[in-house]
Amino acid sequence: MSELERWNRRFSAPGYVFGTQPNRFLASKQALLKKGQSVLCVADGEGRNSVWLAERGLDVTAFDFSPVAVEKARQLAAERGVHVRYEVAGVYDWAWPQAAFDVVAAIFVQFADPAMREFMFARMARALKPGGLLLLEGYTPKQLEYRTGGPSQVENLYTVPMLRAAFRDLEILELREYEDQLEEGERHTGRSALVDLAARAPV
Repeated sequence: MSELERWNRRFSAPGYVFGTQPNRFLASKQALLKKGQSVLCVADGEGRNSVWLAERGLDVTAFDFSPVAVEKARQLAAERGVHVRYEVAGVYDWAWPQAAFDVVAAIFVQFADPAMREFMFARMARALKPGGLLLLEGYTPKQLEYRTGGPSQVENLYTVPMLRAAFRDLEILELREYEDQLEEGERHTGRSALVDLAARAPV
């Protein structure tokens, strides 16, 4: 089974695999977001984060490589009465514009192996306007002990030094590893080893 087939099958399950509420880290940064800002949601899945951002008056673009997920995201946006610009595309396929977004959000995009991650991180940073905000959350290698979500490949997981190096050209506002209890649908439930990054592009 291909990676796309695997994710399509996962997203074909009834309901929303990761729930319909926004990621807690993303929601905690609401004070940094302003109505009318342009936002990119990377590998947005079923739309819980993009819809939440659109509900706050932001101009949201989101992509995911699973057409099943994107269709569910469109349904969620319609149910909530908001507009999001959704596209079906993979990390390598999407047309990554330069200096185009006030905010880039990447929440648990840990399907990416090291080569894809390097490509993706570089383009996420490049997509930010001067002064633009990057918001990223992922699992650390300790998550392999908990198995409450995320990949089984240690090389796909994040560490503070990795993120600091990858985004060394940005101003780090917050970068921390910690543990917390997640309740994000059936796939992110239980004690979890997390890393959060908030950073700004130079003006």
